[in-house]
Amino acid sequence: MEAQQLNLDVISNNLANVNTTGYKKSKIEFQDLLYETTRTPGAEQGNGNILPTGLQIGHGSRAVATPKVFTEGELTQTGERLDVAIQGDGFFQVQMTDGTLAYTRDGALKTSSTGQITTSDGLPVQGGFQPIPVGTTGITISPDGDVSTTGSNSSNFQVTLVRFANPAGLQPIGRNLYAETAASGTPETGTPNQTGFGSLQQGYLEKSNVKVVEEMVNMIVAQRAYEVNSKAVQAADEMMQQSDNLRR
Repeated sequence: MEAQQLNLDVISNNLANVNTTGYKKSKIEFQDLLYETTRTPGAEQGNGNILPTGLQIGHGSRAVATPKVFTEGELTQTGERLDVAIQGDGFFQVQMTDGTLAYTRDGALKTSSTGQITTSDGLPVQGGFQPIPVGTTGITISPDGDVSTTGSNSSNFQVTLVRFANPAGLQPIGRNLYAETAASGTPETGTPNQTGFGSLQQGYLEKSNVKVVEEMVNMIVAQRAYEVNSKAVQAADEMMQQSDNLRR
């Protein structure tokens, strides 16, 4: 019952983030618990006889992991010049307030009062992003990461992406950000649209990869499993109560 409650919590969080830009759904993985072994399969029974099967009583299940599923979400067109979706593998680099780096698929970029490109929370985006000059009238971001601005002070710069050997090992820290861990491996930097890195799509955002119908089905299954487990506990309690009444 506890495992199914946690399953429901994961499903609920996925549904809550169905409209979160660049959100990657979580899945829950279970393991069975230790078994109480009454008869061991393969045990000697005398006269050369061996038990073909055993007698083991399981003790339920437990959740062992809630990895992120990094399949790509659908791209939706916004027309905003600083909305950039990553089509394929890769993350944007973001500098946290303590100076460390975090990583995101959320390409809803903004500019600060000084022209610096930031996230919606005001965190500076790294990876070659340079401040937008004053007087800029247009920005063009190519699929290869080449950024050019037009206006009284035009500029041109190249941006990069990072990727990980095991993105499922990244630690979600909220605000659409991930932190590097020993399980994820160190970040590999590369040019968009080259050597396996995803391309950049200006004027688009990546939607969540949560499928509402699939999550609703999973929710019904989890609810039914929880209900059946509770009925099993209730039935076992009633059976024990009947056996106790035999003494009276």
